[in-house]
Amino acid sequence: MDARSVAVNLIMSVPCDEFGAGRLLSPLVVTGWLRRDRTTFAKYFAEQAARSATNPLRHRFVEGEGHMTTLFLAATGGHLAELDRLADRIPHDGDSVWVTHADQQSRSMLAGRDVEFVPYVGVRSLPDVLRCVPHAHRLMKQRKLTRAVSTGAGIALGYLPYLAFRGVMCHYIESAARVHAPSLTGQILQWVPGVRTYTQYLGWSSRRWGYAGSVFDGYEPVAVARAPGTVLRVVVMSGCATQYPFRRLFGHLAPLLAPDGVLAQTTGLPVQVLWQTGETHVADLPIQPTPLLPAAELSAELARADIVISHAGTGSALAALEAGRYPVLTPRDSAYGEQVDNHQQQLATELARRGLAMHCDVDCLTVEVMLATLGTSIQRCGMPSLYLLRA
Repeated sequence: MDARSVAVNLIMSVPCDEFGAGRLLSPLVVTGWLRRDRTTFAKYFAEQAARSATNPLRHRFVEGEGHMTTLFLAATGGHLAELDRLADRIPHDGDSVWVTHADQQSRSMLAGRDVEFVPYVGVRSLPDVLRCVPHAHRLMKQRKLTRAVSTGAGIALGYLPYLAFRGVMCHYIESAARVHAPSLTGQILQWVPGVRTYTQYLGWSSRRWGYAGSVFDGYEPVAVARAPGTVLRVVVMSGCATQYPFRRLFGHLAPLLAPDGVLAQTTGLPVQVLWQTGETHVADLPIQPTPLLPAAELSAELARADIVISHAGTGSALAALEAGRYPVLTPRDSAYGEQVDNHQQQLATELARRGLAMHCDVDCLTVEVMLATLGTSIQRCGMPSLYLLRA
């Protein structure tokens, strides 16, 4: 059985009579997804828009009128870090509930908030997306949701189309990692009736893609030299991507940052390194890995660090900037199976353009590049503006 047949059978196994998702999750949609065919999506969702225009569920709530319950929805990692920061800028008056995956980052970042943890949604995994829909239905009924806001990734596909069809005001904010165009999730959701889409870059905003600001608003570089103390502290981060290792980064840095390595020899200082490795296999390297840290602990380590070297992920970049550090961003390369595509190259280039980071590919990363970051710090330049969602 080929992939399309498997996908169609999965669609047909969804209990449509229970929560009315059958029309939305149809074989035509699956075919379009697998083919990456925008025309298929446009045709299907135009038909659905016409059919559901008079659906009373679609009009049961107008923002600003009555009690509001907001769902904040994101995958862990950079997507959650972005939503955490944007949520503080989104005006709301009422209850909120967060839905994400469970790991050290999410548990610490969302401590004290109303959270429902759900199973991980794999990259471009249609079965994982479909398994979200029953939970979306239960959540809507039990929590009386009136608004949903998501920064992706694929988890958004399991909730927003169904919730929009049922009358919930849905907003999808594309990740700041997508500098020039939307992700696959965004390409799909832009055709879903009732889902409002936003970019974090004015350059590719349009009538379909609104612009209300960026998570990188409010940061600026300052020429403030940071002299190391008696120990040179380094943080190396690869984020928490579960399906994509970044072995090249750690293999390249291990000899440079060793106790008797080039950095120690150049500076004459002992070097202390926090190796945040995620799920990258590094057992054969002469380093002491820390796969993940709670968000608060990572922030504290970054604040103490002299040098920060990171993959070019949005969440890791934000954590470094928040700690006042000018990081070296080393993009993952899809040619090595390190990411689904090369959006990290775009983000590293964009943050370097803003003066917020140094962009350096792994093979070009030297001790001289690391030491050059000591002359710059990052600071807040006032509070960013409110993130105003469309009605």
